[in-house]
Amino acid sequence: MATPIEKRKLTVPQVAKLWGVSTHKVIHFIRTGEVRAINLAASRTNRPRYSIDRTDIERFEASRTVLPDGGESTTRRLRRRVAGNVKEFF
Repeated sequence: MATPIEKRKLTVPQVAKLWGVSTHKVIHFIRTGEVRAINLAASRTNRPRYSIDRTDIERFEASRTVLPDGGESTTRRLRRRVAGNVKEFF
């Protein structure tokens, strides 16, 4: 059974709550093209009313998924020890 369209689309505040970010951040993702959305405002001159499809949310999340890169980034860098009487200036 197909999901009703109301359940497949989310508003900006709903997506912001889902991701734990501000609504401004979600709008930034929309305006930069990272998240696809449709504008449901009555006119293009009115304030935008974005609606975001769940598949677009999943696509964005997949593009932002962090994967380990072979362990190189997980190793800690050791601080270089300086001899007791040498002062270093950076």
